[in-house]
Amino acid sequence: MNFFERQRTARSTTVRLVVLFVLAVVSIVAVNDAVVLYLVRQGPTSTIVGALVAMSVFTLLIIGGGTASKLIALRAGGAAVAQSVGAVAVDPSTTDPRLRRFVNVVEEMSIASGIPMPRLFVLEQEPGINAFAAGFSPADAAITATSGALDRLNRDELQGVIGHEFSHVLNGDMRLNVRLIGLLNGILLLGLVGLRFLQFGGGRSRNSKGSPLLFIAIALVVLGFVGQFFAGLIKAAVSRQREWLADASSVQFTRQTTGLAGALKKIAGLPDGSALTDRHGAKQVSHMLFGEGSRRLSSMYATHPPLLERIAALDPTTTPQQLAELEKEFADQPPDGLAEDASLGLVGAGVAPPAARPAPPRPDATVRVDPEGVSARVRSVTAEDLTRGARLSARIPPPLRAAASQASAAVPLILAMLVDTRPAVRDVQLRIIGNRLGQPVAAAAATQASALAGVEPVLRLPIAQLALPQLTARPVGERTALRTTLDELARAGATITVFEYCLGKVVGGYLLDAESPRDRSRPGRAPVRAVEDAAVTLLAVVAAAGNADAAAAGHAFAAAASRLLPGRQVPFAPPADPWAALDAGWDPLNTLDPRNKQVLVEALVAAVSDDGVLTAGEAELLRAACTVLRCPLPPLVA
Repeated sequence: MNFFERQRTARSTTVRLVVLFVLAVVSIVAVNDAVVLYLVRQGPTSTIVGALVAMSVFTLLIIGGGTASKLIALRAGGAAVAQSVGAVAVDPSTTDPRLRRFVNVVEEMSIASGIPMPRLFVLEQEPGINAFAAGFSPADAAITATSGALDRLNRDELQGVIGHEFSHVLNGDMRLNVRLIGLLNGILLLGLVGLRFLQFGGGRSRNSKGSPLLFIAIALVVLGFVGQFFAGLIKAAVSRQREWLADASSVQFTRQTTGLAGALKKIAGLPDGSALTDRHGAKQVSHMLFGEGSRRLSSMYATHPPLLERIAALDPTTTPQQLAELEKEFADQPPDGLAEDASLGLVGAGVAPPAARPAPPRPDATVRVDPEGVSARVRSVTAEDLTRGARLSARIPPPLRAAASQASAAVPLILAMLVDTRPAVRDVQLRIIGNRLGQPVAAAAATQASALAGVEPVLRLPIAQLALPQLTARPVGERTALRTTLDELARAGATITVFEYCLGKVVGGYLLDAESPRDRSRPGRAPVRAVEDAAVTLLAVVAAAGNADAAAAGHAFAAAASRLLPGRQVPFAPPADPWAALDAGWDPLNTLDPRNKQVLVEALVAAVSDDGVLTAGEAELLRAACTVLRCPLPPLVA
């Protein structure tokens, strides 16, 4: 199942979630009304009806208010979820060995998948082995790991766990999971309101055994337990199958089962397992976690498949007796992940040994691609992609990696990618930066431009991917000025190059997605006919950009148009101002439904690979276009 199919099935899952939520609310209202009916059963009909209506409205207001308030609180996305359970942000430039290894593993997966580096968090007070991914889209994604995961897992095992969580980022599971937190918060709020009623009415209840307030408070507390019952069922119904798929995706990413299986075995063998000590936090994010967040949980409420079944799926030779032996072994000597890395010959920073890194490839390298094969790689990672991501990551010069990891240096670094080598254009661009963002930023951009001069072109987008999360830490006004400045820098020369345009759109789109992740991450529903003009313009611009010869460009466009609009003869008419024409089309194109967006991606591939090969420049253009369409691709040429 590819990303576009997963988007379509996600809608049916969302419908199922809404139906379960409505059934839970109806059941809770019915139980509450039954209690009220018992209390006022001797009264007149008008009193009974009024009490039932009042209690129904009161219950619905509590559920609706609790749901709405939680969803509003989580509008900021993954970081808000991580912080709500007490997680602490990880500095991407950290030198702490265990945190450095965490950063490196996620960086490699980020580059391999073509999505921006997620923000990282750690639950420092949690000794259990666990992790979760949260957010509405890759632009606001956050991956959180417990201290136990960082301390106890070796690099392969940590990579297996992160691969599991990364699949939730790539598959779009995070959006559903965050919405589930909000929906369930309203149901669970009833019990809390009941406890407050008991505290408020406790004194009166001693003097008035029949106090209605006391009965209502007790009813709400009981309903709190009913709410927990339904919340557990809903989470279990939504989560279990997705956890199986995430395990399978992790194996696909890493092409080995030992890492993920080893992490699960350590969970089985260690006293803390995967449990979280913060019970409230565990309940809130239990459906997001890598492993069960509570030690004692009925199988009916379990949000994950049984641990032994997950291990057996990866290593069929595992028996309960072997896990019992692990418990004894870990009781005497708890595992140390960094020490295991050292014994395996991995360096202290947590990356692969230098000998595993090949020499840089030729800059004119090409690959053969096919439209269906490329569309299947949208928001996906293969073992080859992960290897390529690790190699690309290892080739990023340390000073540039450090700059990409710092909020103060990331802005000049991104700007420096567009600073021209021609002195006259360079001077104009630095003046633009100084006027928009200040002279210190302009001076830093000039310095970074010199550092970027000798960097392989294929590393520019990976460096930008690492720097993007740091941009969201800047004030809103500075982020807006950055988008404007990138556009002005691209237009400072006589012509706008493909890379200049692509970088501006990738950075600008990321910042807009990060500012409003919930609204901009919704899958579209439009058919091709609704955005036909914008789609044809995009194909014409891409075909012209990838072919200097007009006849070849026309042939490439015809091949692309025949995929998008089969049976139609569409004239090849590239616009005079291609970049302005594209700017007008991105928003309509992002309203396409998943199936038609897949067809558009395949048409783009046909346009850039009509001659049978994909050059580095064409790959850069294709990846940037797909990123703006929120269909990120892994590096196709490395």
